[in-house]
Amino acid sequence: MSAALQPILDLMLDGGCKGFPQDRPATRLGDVGGLGLRLTEGGLDFPVAVLKRSALAHNAQWMAEFIRRTGVSLCPHGKTTMAPQLFHRQLADGAWGITLATVQQARVAHRYGIKRILLANELVHPAAIGWVQATLDADPAFDFTCLVDSPEGVARLEASAQGRRPLPVLVELGILGGRTGARGLEAALAVARAVKASPRLQLRGVECYEGIIGSADPAADRARIQEWLDQLAALARRCDAEQLFETGCVLLSAGGSAYFDLVVQALAEVKLSSPTQVVLRSGCYFSHDAGHYRHLLELLEERLPEALRMERRLTPALEIWGQVLSRPEPGLAYLGLGKRDVSYDMDLPIPILWTRPGTPGAPRPAPAAWRITRLNDQHARLELPAEAELQVGDLVGCGISHPCTAFDKWQVLFEVDDDYRVLGAIRTFF
Repeated sequence: MSAALQPILDLMLDGGCKGFPQDRPATRLGDVGGLGLRLTEGGLDFPVAVLKRSALAHNAQWMAEFIRRTGVSLCPHGKTTMAPQLFHRQLADGAWGITLATVQQARVAHRYGIKRILLANELVHPAAIGWVQATLDADPAFDFTCLVDSPEGVARLEASAQGRRPLPVLVELGILGGRTGARGLEAALAVARAVKASPRLQLRGVECYEGIIGSADPAADRARIQEWLDQLAALARRCDAEQLFETGCVLLSAGGSAYFDLVVQALAEVKLSSPTQVVLRSGCYFSHDAGHYRHLLELLEERLPEALRMERRLTPALEIWGQVLSRPEPGLAYLGLGKRDVSYDMDLPIPILWTRPGTPGAPRPAPAAWRITRLNDQHARLELPAEAELQVGDLVGCGISHPCTAFDKWQVLFEVDDDYRVLGAIRTFF
């Protein structure tokens, strides 16, 4: 364990922390695993978010093997979890660095010992640029890179980045109607030339974020992504031909969690006059989910050539558990979890397990007929057959869709083994 994490382990938890048991005295976060708590015995408060350690380990091994077989690098997006404890695990599993989206996130990561950060966003606020530059100058081990997509952005960086070390940047290539990113090859080249002309900036590579593409037509999505990545490769070649890159190794990066196989296919074969490093920024692989990314990763694994297919797929590690508060009608139950506890921007939570506290044995699978059909702030409407044996006080575990909007609802998540014994606690910093 990194010594930089000690302040997190020393944080005190009590019943004011969502999920921590109300009948326990205040406890150091680092000591939670020794309390003998077990979710299925009602040992935690509800609702509660848990991470299954075995699933996290499997997902880390899956991605590490993918990286090994393809020869690319992984800089996972930390905004998914905003949990420095998990960042350090990802680095220990072979991650090249940690991707983040805001300077607040970068500051948290650096405070807790993360030394290589890729800010996958434009950096325009003078105070934020100033913090980055001051930290680069104060910490020789700090490796920081951000994005730029316009001459105006270059000018703002140049005006505030006035330290001893140049600020490395990647030119972001966008698409018409998309999000950030220079629109088209010529516009992106103009940005790259502006970076090259600045003594305070350093062009490190090029990037895009293909994850904004998603429709009901996977074939059309794949074609659009392929075209975008081909344009990114062309941008890299043009920058190389004009000798615009200023580092020994050129970074070629893209960032989604659903099409990273296409990124490898398009960028790994790009040949420049300098060495290249393909950097994936996939973040959701670690916790995975039971909905949106489960479906997209099934499609990804179908696309993979035989040499890249793993024996087991990624598996959901994150579960949100709630207690049955009411059975007001025969075909209806209300759970004590809601919009403040689960993600719902992609899909509603999915009941996957249930148990009755004090009942021996593992939780039972939730029948397919059980469906959460509506969320309130603190309640979930669970529709189920009238004869279902679920009763007040029972526990229902839900899978989620889109982990990025589930982690941010929890200051602390509890890590559990496959028998739902609590092994530790994970602190987030949203």
